[in-house]
Amino acid sequence: MPLSYPDGTVAEHMACRTRAVAFDVSHLGTLEFEGSDTYSHLQDQLSNDLGKIAEGRTQYTHLLDEQDASIIDDLIVWWVGNNNFHVLPNAANSDVVRDILGGRETTQDRALIAIQGPKGRELAATFVPEAAAVGKLRVIEFEYKGKTALAAGTGYTGEDGFECYVPAELAQAFFKDLLNVGIVPAGLGARDTLRLEAGLPLHGHELKKGVSPPEANLDWVVGYAKSDFRGKAAVESRKERGLRYRLFGIRSTGRQPLREGASVYLQGRSIGQLTSGNFSPMLKSGIGFALLEPAMTLDVEVEVDMRGRRVPALITTYPFYKSIKK
Repeated sequence: MPLSYPDGTVAEHMACRTRAVAFDVSHLGTLEFEGSDTYSHLQDQLSNDLGKIAEGRTQYTHLLDEQDASIIDDLIVWWVGNNNFHVLPNAANSDVVRDILGGRETTQDRALIAIQGPKGRELAATFVPEAAAVGKLRVIEFEYKGKTALAAGTGYTGEDGFECYVPAELAQAFFKDLLNVGIVPAGLGARDTLRLEAGLPLHGHELKKGVSPPEANLDWVVGYAKSDFRGKAAVESRKERGLRYRLFGIRSTGRQPLREGASVYLQGRSIGQLTSGNFSPMLKSGIGFALLEPAMTLDVEVEVDMRGRRVPALITTYPFYKSIKK
């Protein structure tokens, strides 16, 4: 996936918010699990509780470090069939996740295409109606050019949409069919600005070594009611000892983009750092995530150090932008 196509990141961002785009996210990993012990194995290893979902559904979850509850990776689980699960790690983490979880790597066998935006389902339904009709957080099989493919009602933009897992040999044809019905190709730049506006954390930025789920405001991803799972004792210990920081939204009071790594100051005192930052095309201001002292509260005026210049900003909640659902 390129940083952008010829129309540029902002145009692609706006196309997703108003019409439909397609991202080639085939770089994400896929580990396939089959067998009667798969459910119990994944329950023991992943933080979320698969008991909350069922066959034909998807779940967002974490793989935690057993020692300090750091988020090794955030994953999506597709419960495809009775004993068939697909686990999708982030691209850079496929080997690490596979070493811990096992599974059969099928990343090279398929393309993963994300169709996102308010018109995406309507446009894609002209040639893959079953895929376009997949429910939110559900996963189904469908047929494309005589081959079995998968569709899941997932995405990372804050817009309605779905993702399709198609055989690698059909990837170009599938992407061209999307473009032919008026869906715009979008790159990594728009994917980042869209997820940031939608208040969605990213591995390697908000989710990384030294950050546990409660510190990332993702305590809901932890199935504390499960008898045990990898990292349970560590995350419970972290909560008992107290959080070191907590994830907040930051919004500049002007158009100045915010950038990862910038320090945040309150009355001249550093209270944390930005983990992500950019310019919001929808809000026309700088936005970002920051890990700040856990006692910080919303609507507090702060300053962000942008290469020696202090930019006025506000601690705020997120998502920064909520799509208007129709």
